[in-house]
Amino acid sequence: MFKYRLISKILMIAGSMTLFAGTAVNAQDVAAEQSMKIDALFANWNRTDSPGCAISVMRDGRIIYKHAYGMANLDHDVILTTDTPFHVASVSKQFTAAAIVLLEQDRKLSFDDDVRKHIQEFPDFGAKITIRHLLHHTSGLRDQWDLLGLAGWRYSLDLITNEDVMSLVTRQKELNFAPGSEYLYSNTGYTLLGEIVKRASGKSLREFTTERIFVPLGMKNTHFRDDHAEVIKRQAYGYVMSEKGWRLSVTNFDTVGATSLITTVEDLLLWDENFYTGKVGGPHFTETMLHHDPLTNGESIPYAFGLITGKYRGLDTVGHSGGDAGYRSDLLRFPTQHLSVACLCNGGGAIGPGTITQKVADILLAGEFKDKAEAKVDAQFITLTAEQMSLKPGYYIEKEKGNEIWHVVMKDNHLGVAFGDFVMPLRAYSADKFQLGEYPVEVNFTVGLNGMFEVKVGTPGEKITSYEQTAAYEMPDAQRKQFVGEYRSTEIDPVYRIDEENGKLVLKRLKYEPEALEAVAPDLFRAMVGTIRFERNEKNIVREMLLTTSRVRNLRFAKQP
Repeated sequence: MFKYRLISKILMIAGSMTLFAGTAVNAQDVAAEQSMKIDALFANWNRTDSPGCAISVMRDGRIIYKHAYGMANLDHDVILTTDTPFHVASVSKQFTAAAIVLLEQDRKLSFDDDVRKHIQEFPDFGAKITIRHLLHHTSGLRDQWDLLGLAGWRYSLDLITNEDVMSLVTRQKELNFAPGSEYLYSNTGYTLLGEIVKRASGKSLREFTTERIFVPLGMKNTHFRDDHAEVIKRQAYGYVMSEKGWRLSVTNFDTVGATSLITTVEDLLLWDENFYTGKVGGPHFTETMLHHDPLTNGESIPYAFGLITGKYRGLDTVGHSGGDAGYRSDLLRFPTQHLSVACLCNGGGAIGPGTITQKVADILLAGEFKDKAEAKVDAQFITLTAEQMSLKPGYYIEKEKGNEIWHVVMKDNHLGVAFGDFVMPLRAYSADKFQLGEYPVEVNFTVGLNGMFEVKVGTPGEKITSYEQTAAYEMPDAQRKQFVGEYRSTEIDPVYRIDEENGKLVLKRLKYEPEALEAVAPDLFRAMVGTIRFERNEKNIVREMLLTTSRVRNLRFAKQP
């Protein structure tokens, strides 16, 4: 995904809510008090004029709770049910990984195969990239969604195919890092895995997974959607909130592997139970799917085979979330407790299923958690004083690589993180500890030796990223002309143009609105597109622009004469 395409659409829902009776619950083996608490989590979406969510909970191989809240289609007043098909975005990855595991069992491939063995047109980056690297997001490959956005594709508006992705991937000349040396989420790797399944099996990813996984497990409402124009009965349409109200936001691509699975909350739990039974994949299937390979420096990573392992309140967890267009999804498993929660939503960034699945676990596993202190079901946010907030606004540069810049701002007397014109609120647990919007992302401020703030950002159980506050910088007016001109990259097609307008530097590129560059430090700028760093030659003349997004590092653009 290219930078901020998801979080820039996150808006909070306000106003009165009209409740209605959700879809009938056919399996309900939880106490009435627990049921009421779960339903309360969806109170804002249990209505006939908004999208919503479907949820299903399985324990010991049996669905103990399922319910749906809100609408699948606002045009035709179609109510969500627990068998409504959803696009589940990156939850798809575990199924692509499972297909690779089955082909390894068939001896059609090895996890240690060079990707070029199966995809001959794949570039030679001077270092071997293996199927393992793709599975674990340690390949160093730049992310397809970021590359497509930089190349002029408009996410969910322009049709994107596997061929479009492969065309960009085969033009790349550099990696984000040496294979195996780092962990950085890359959708490109899983699109390549889908292509490897096709070439190794002789069947499309859709055909292979339907035959080998979905049919054997009785997942009747599940398949990889490889045709954007396909009619899918009763499917949920995605929506995002805007100033004009709910707006349609659906996927528009024919690319599979990293995304594009269509499924239901009930089918997901049939799949999840396979990790206990091994009906598909045999007795060692779960062990293989949960295998981690360390980085070359010996550091462990949380990402296994399309699944993330971790802990929540002291208990082991396995899961994955997803987000595309107006769709959000989360599948969370507590393997020791044999309890899993699937939550699928069609209300864009306004609904966070990853937080919801944890809160459902708080309700159903109360008394079983080892760490009582981290319970979030009753978390209370506080209001800070002006003095407590006054020194925190400013630019923060990522410490390790300097590739990402955060802009902390004040808006409506509250702290937030600015992404262009949109500000995601920082919700305070204390003067220095915050949650990022509705996401389970913690933001912690500390004061460094130089008196400036340091910020640590991350989801509990995953790697934490540190940012350091930088001193205020104002670029001299006379310097702006040094950056004006056209810039070209050999790895993507469009020309990037920088003009000076009304005392500001403005970036112009194909299909996107012009955006002002914010000067952060000498030759370092921030924009919606990402972080821009300029390099100079021996005569101190600007010769190159390096563009970095959250998942693409140092894409080079040469300044034209």
